[in-house]
Amino acid sequence: MQSTAIKGVNVGFYEGPVIAAEADSNDVIGSTYGLGIDLIAIPVDHLVDDFFWLSTGLAGAVLQKFQQYGFRVAILGDISRFTAESPSLRDFIYESNRRGQVMFLADQAALEARL
Repeated sequence: MQSTAIKGVNVGFYEGPVIAAEADSNDVIGSTYGLGIDLIAIPVDHLVDDFFWLSTGLAGAVLQKFQQYGFRVAILGDISRFTAESPSLRDFIYESNRRGQVMFLADQAALEARL
């Protein structure tokens, strides 16, 4: 995991395999040890589509795991194809972005602006 300080926040940019199950979040967390990561940035293409269908429970399980270990999370990329079909996902993203513990942003530049 590549680590970069952005406005005093140590951001880890996840580059590993696709996160397809709750157990995969353990591998992501393990890759942060010793790096002092505060926030994990995950590209959309490193998440299975089921992550964005809230009825699967995958997003809740994965994001809860990160929060239990004290990490903030930013999902980076275009998710419009999912939000176009799911009002529930749009609401979840709105509330998540409002709170700031989990953020859904277009790209790294948007993350930098948000921090």
